[in-house]
Amino acid sequence: MANEKNLGDDLNNMLGDAKEKAKEFSKDAKETASEFGNNAKDTLDNITGENKKILAGLLGIFFGGLGIHKFVLGYNKEGIILLIATLVTCGAATIIGFIEGIIYLTKSDEDFYNTYQRSKKSWF
Repeated sequence: MANEKNLGDDLNNMLGDAKEKAKEFSKDAKETASEFGNNAKDTLDNITGENKKILAGLLGIFFGGLGIHKFVLGYNKEGIILLIATLVTCGAATIIGFIEGIIYLTKSDEDFYNTYQRSKKSWF
């Protein structure tokens, strides 16, 4: 009976230690994810002018249906709409992103900035 009590106490101690380590791991993971998100946002915010044009253009051409190029330009609602349209049309709406990517890359830097970053024209 004493061995069973000792075994129970040992298991409770081990579970308590495991819970503490899980909490520490969770806290560290949240901090790391938050730091990564902040760094990614800062990096994206620092991309301006031609760099954003090239990034948005290439993302539009290669991943147009996912709407990633819209998110890069700050058009979150439009990016979600494009993603849903792609899913609903079984990928046919991908052509929209492809066309937008080509349009982005063929505009001059000044035109691109004035149209999509300053004036916030969200489609074509």
